[in-house]
Amino acid sequence: MERRQVWVYLAAIAPGLVLGTFAPQIGPAFEMLLWPVLGALLYATFVQIPLLHLADACRDRRFITAVLIGNFLLIPPVVWGMVALLPPDPALRLGVLLALLVPCTDWFITLSKLGKGDVPRAIAVTPINLLLQLALLPLYLWMMAGADLSAALTPADVWPAVVLVLAPLGLAALSERWMEARPERATTRERLAWWPVPLLAVVVFLIAGAQAGTAVEALALLPIVVPVFIGFLIVAALMARALASAFRLEVAQGRTLAFSLGTRNSFVVLPFALTLPAGWEVVALVIVVQSLVELFGMVMYLWWLPRRLFAK
Repeated sequence: MERRQVWVYLAAIAPGLVLGTFAPQIGPAFEMLLWPVLGALLYATFVQIPLLHLADACRDRRFITAVLIGNFLLIPPVVWGMVALLPPDPALRLGVLLALLVPCTDWFITLSKLGKGDVPRAIAVTPINLLLQLALLPLYLWMMAGADLSAALTPADVWPAVVLVLAPLGLAALSERWMEARPERATTRERLAWWPVPLLAVVVFLIAGAQAGTAVEALALLPIVVPVFIGFLIVAALMARALASAFRLEVAQGRTLAFSLGTRNSFVVLPFALTLPAGWEVVALVIVVQSLVELFGMVMYLWWLPRRLFAK
């Protein structure tokens, strides 16, 4: 399912757009359904992350240092520079910032496996990536979005999104403690591993249905944002190659680093996009477009990284 998830999402978007176009009255109902489904998606994803094993990520200091420098010191200014080239549309720029600023914490592990990377290190680094991005994202947005974001997103607007992210995170940590108490409970995590792809398909279906009108209007943005997202994937891979050389990482570790830098955590930032007031619907659509571009880009990564950029 993870190998074919791009087609799953496209198959979910199409009926959503059709329903939203021909039955626009379903929009409010879809918006209400979106929040619990997104909460379930976040929980199913967070429960796969070893949240209680932060010490494991720090054992290989060279790898973790390369990952943190790449994701949290080098990627943000690159994204800021790309945003500066976009038209001065606050919603468009905010959507790109949210889509590209924070690293993926779930399916990049699967990609590391498919791309012959170092899966144990990918698993170990995910909790640090997740906790750091939740702490640093407000700072990045304050620095890069400035007054535009302040005008659109007040503290009263943002608290539902914060709760939606932190509640599944806390529940996932409690679930991990419960599952590790007895070995036979590990099967629960394995069952939950099936949830993210179909739940994300439901999320994009609901977004497409709730914002069908805006989606049609936003088609003109595709020639603007798609090249930015493609360019980001290329820059991230080349940055990983440079960091892997600088920190003398093994080939498998370099591939994992590239997947970490190239994949973004779109569904974690979706709650913040969905709390924006009327007139900012484009932000969520930009995030969805980035996810689709990334999925196609990862197909290229799976060929390019092991055969060319990080060939043995």
